[in-house]
Amino acid sequence: MARVCEVCSKRTQMGNSVELRGKAKYLGGVGTKITGIARRKFKPNLQRVHVTTADGTNKTMRVCVSCIRSGAVKKAVRSKPFRVPGEGKAKASK
Repeated sequence: MARVCEVCSKRTQMGNSVELRGKAKYLGGVGTKITGIARRKFKPNLQRVHVTTADGTNKTMRVCVSCIRSGAVKKAVRSKPFRVPGEGKAKASK
């Protein structure tokens, strides 16, 4: 499975890792020099999330954190795993 957000289609991007040497001019140096450029990958921050879809069903999706924060997906509400029978009646009678 590819590293892609299922909501916004954010995927791995390529970029450069720039290696610098020297002291900046505004700090009193003679300026920085580029000593090396290497290719690198910028990977999206994907999380596996249980999501409630538009028709009301729950499903697991790989979604980037920016979509989760912005509210583009609605997380599934988990119910309590276990209830003791008759527990609610005992509290109501007191």
